[in-house]
Amino acid sequence: MRGGLWQLGQSITRRLAQADKKAIARRCFASEADLKKTVLYDFHVANGGKMVPFAGWSMPIQYKDSIMDSTVNCRENGSLFDVSHMCGLSLKGKDSIPFLEKLVVADVAGLAPGTGTLTVFTNEKGGTIDDSVITKVTDDHIYLVVNAGCRDKDLAHIEEHMKSFTAKGGDVSWHIHDERSLLALQGPLAAPVLQHLTKDDLSKLYFGEFRILDINGATCFLTRTGYTGEDGFEISVPSENAVDLAKAILEKSKGKVRLTGLGARDSLRLEAGLCLYGNDMEQHITAVEAGLTWAIGKRRRAEGGFLGANVILKQIEEGPSIRRVGFFSSGPPARSHSEIQNEKGENIGEITSGGFSPCLKKNIAMGYVKSGNHKAGTKMKIVVRGKPYDGVVTKMPFVPTKYYKPS
Repeated sequence: MRGGLWQLGQSITRRLAQADKKAIARRCFASEADLKKTVLYDFHVANGGKMVPFAGWSMPIQYKDSIMDSTVNCRENGSLFDVSHMCGLSLKGKDSIPFLEKLVVADVAGLAPGTGTLTVFTNEKGGTIDDSVITKVTDDHIYLVVNAGCRDKDLAHIEEHMKSFTAKGGDVSWHIHDERSLLALQGPLAAPVLQHLTKDDLSKLYFGEFRILDINGATCFLTRTGYTGEDGFEISVPSENAVDLAKAILEKSKGKVRLTGLGARDSLRLEAGLCLYGNDMEQHITAVEAGLTWAIGKRRRAEGGFLGANVILKQIEEGPSIRRVGFFSSGPPARSHSEIQNEKGENIGEITSGGFSPCLKKNIAMGYVKSGNHKAGTKMKIVVRGKPYDGVVTKMPFVPTKYYKPS
């Protein structure tokens, strides 16, 4: 789904107020019967979730509160997201690390057991097939989560390379965790609320770290990570325990942690300067162009060995021709595909994500510009509905991140 989910949420809210809901569903959306549902679907509906199609799933765009209020509440208190549409999988076997390193840019071997990192799957031209958070559980077990909209192509890509790798004697197999659901608990109350539901000391689990532990009576995969810029966790829970866990989290927070939909998730990740695959990263965009050079391990830069390494390593050495940057802008919020011009009116790039920041109360956006125009403070024109408005390149994240790291 292209364009900001925040805009979609606002649009749906307005349209549902003006017209017959069933007619809109027939006219604008895929048939309800065609959509997959998470185990929390009935729970969302019962709690006022406005369900919309997303990556083949029926997902809540928002609940009873506005997307603006929901975004602010995540940063002030906390949010609980159902992200079970995303695909978790495990790679196992003594060669699982060398196998995965053929497909991603991360130094997986260099990760300590129980730690993870953001990475990207590359194609032969160095472009991005998908971004993913991968965790080295042990030397022969890797856990990773891929995007819902990329699931089919990611799994086909991994399977194709796994077949040739094992045919040559490599020891690697996989398990797709369709028996599990995924919840994301984000915000300043995430840790104190979750601590009520587990005996493990969460103060010793830092950003990017992973643990298998008992939460609310179920064996969960817990990663201290998220997609909001806030402290928080992604919890992989057996599907039969997912609704009970969601209820327990909300109950322990005494109403301060709220169920939150995809609309606020989109504005939160944009405020945090994080990419949305399909908008800010695509098959033709490299990790270097996307500003993710930091995710390419030092050893990988020296050795290569992943698909498209020749293109990516050359960009690291010589600099990319385009770069992802952040913007503040005047006028209406910039949207995906808005043209970016220099002060002479020449086209120098395109917006990939944009909207009104609920926390900063101003327009923010990110996009790609020709190198040389990427320095913070550079003035631009951003064209919205045919009219140019003032914009300025700014550093990201727009809202400071609050990841829980050792002091």
